[in-house]
Amino acid sequence: MAEFQQRGEDLENNLAECKRLFEEARGRLRELEEGRKEGEEDEDEEREAELKKVQAEARKLKKDEKTFANMLKEHQREEKKLPWNVDSISKEGFSKSIVNVQPENKQETEAEKLEKHKTFAEKHAEEIKHFGMLRRWDDSQKYLSDNPHLVCEETANSLVVACIDFEADEKHAVMEQVAHQAIVMQCILDLSRTLKVDPRGCFRQFFSNIKTADQTCQDAFHHELELLKERVRSCAQIRMESAMGEVEEEEEEEEREKRLGPGGLDPVEVYESLPEEIQRSFDEKNIQMLQQAMSKLHPEEGKYHLKRCIDSGLWVPESGEGDEEDDEEEEDEEDENES
Repeated sequence: MAEFQQRGEDLENNLAECKRLFEEARGRLRELEEGRKEGEEDEDEEREAELKKVQAEARKLKKDEKTFANMLKEHQREEKKLPWNVDSISKEGFSKSIVNVQPENKQETEAEKLEKHKTFAEKHAEEIKHFGMLRRWDDSQKYLSDNPHLVCEETANSLVVACIDFEADEKHAVMEQVAHQAIVMQCILDLSRTLKVDPRGCFRQFFSNIKTADQTCQDAFHHELELLKERVRSCAQIRMESAMGEVEEEEEEEEREKRLGPGGLDPVEVYESLPEEIQRSFDEKNIQMLQQAMSKLHPEEGKYHLKRCIDSGLWVPESGEGDEEDDEEEEDEEDENES
């Protein structure tokens, strides 16, 4: 889990660094563009060389930024698939009950744990919700006495999930209340592991201890509670950012679908793949410059770029221009077949 979280932090740092370097490159490009307009002629060649170098760097940084962003989104999707539970987002429990004794029963697989949690949470949803809203020690103890099946790991996990849901919905006060009950349940489970007994057989001992605990123990309980609330806020923030990212992706895809040209190509993607001189001719809407730039290319390369421009809608050919190109392709295919 720690290694998984570290990878996420590394991806975030790399993405931030790429964005920073890209902004620096953009600033440098603006300076060079302004200098090209105002500079001396003998400095033009040197400035053009520097401009091309910085443009290449900016393109590479933008590409790296997209790569890291996609990797981070994939990492966050994988993180969402992990089960939210007290062990993964909280720290050790209350007072001296942090000894983690391995249970003697058969170890369950992750799939079995997930299925068990899902089944339990659905069956006892209302009971768990009721326990999460209790405020007094005595009320909590009595409710567990009446419903001892709730004294288990699944209840603790369900309470944490509920905390994240409430925080994501900006119900902060309710989240803090349920977080308190999540720590209560986790402390009972920690105590059972320390004593090597069924948690249903020691929850009364926990309440007896906590009601008469000294200030140090009380402070330890509230410290664990604050740590859990911090982690819940962090998890809720990740969830909301991930949801916003998915919405943005959907909107971007919709925009891309709207942009597609007659041949099914995206004009933005086609534009970014064009040589710089051709890009500049489109920027300046200069047909003569475009024709000159095309004439400098190898005929096959020029034909390739022209076809992509037409298919994306960047270039609208005059009547018959596209047909002539298709005829040339057919003639080339016929020549190849005859040979």
